[in-house]
Amino acid sequence: MNKVVKEAVEAVAVIPDGATILMGGFGLCGIPENLIQALHVRGTKNLTIISNNAGIDDFGVGILLKARQVRKMISTYVGENREFERQLLSGEIEVELVPQGTFSERIRAGGAGIGAFYTPTGHGTLVAEHKETRVIDGKAYVLEFPLRGDFAFIKAFQGDSLGNLVYRKTSRNFNPMMATAARTTIAEVEQLVEPGDLDPESIVTPGIFVKQIFQGAGYDKRIEKRTVRENQPRA
Repeated sequence: MNKVVKEAVEAVAVIPDGATILMGGFGLCGIPENLIQALHVRGTKNLTIISNNAGIDDFGVGILLKARQVRKMISTYVGENREFERQLLSGEIEVELVPQGTFSERIRAGGAGIGAFYTPTGHGTLVAEHKETRVIDGKAYVLEFPLRGDFAFIKAFQGDSLGNLVYRKTSRNFNPMMATAARTTIAEVEQLVEPGDLDPESIVTPGIFVKQIFQGAGYDKRIEKRTVRENQPRA
């Protein structure tokens, strides 16, 4: 089955207002740049975004926040986005902050069909408020539920027309898990190839999880916070 669509604009045309979308990436690494931009231009609103963090003010998920297209964020970190911080502190956006390990496991559970799980993370803190707790082998645990989406926006390095995906280095972050945890997964890739061109041993996301795929363009690949080491004098 050929799952290729022409471009991001065609892919996001199916996304309604009020959708819940899983967005891959860690910081600005491995984010679905083309899909985010297309969704921004389309003006889809009242979205719930599940993403490790919210990009920066003018890039990544940040452009959706700035345009007030996001109703709720479920994420782990807000520190690099001033507009996100402003909306959070002013009560203009609903935010669910989740410990990063718990966030990862909730998404994995969503893709694996697990109903809930216990974790010690967050016990005795605000994270555990109004949640069921249980002592197992003398240790306190908090009950957490899966995270699932109506859609998942995935970024991969290579993909074929059947939807099989290969990731490159650090961009293999939340993308593979999120691809399994949505009703409809849309993937953008840097290189779109024919079936049989990918090394089967390198495929991380099988095509069965991917509904649509396209070759992205014009990747910016920004660095969230660039830090460089000063040149050291040679001995």
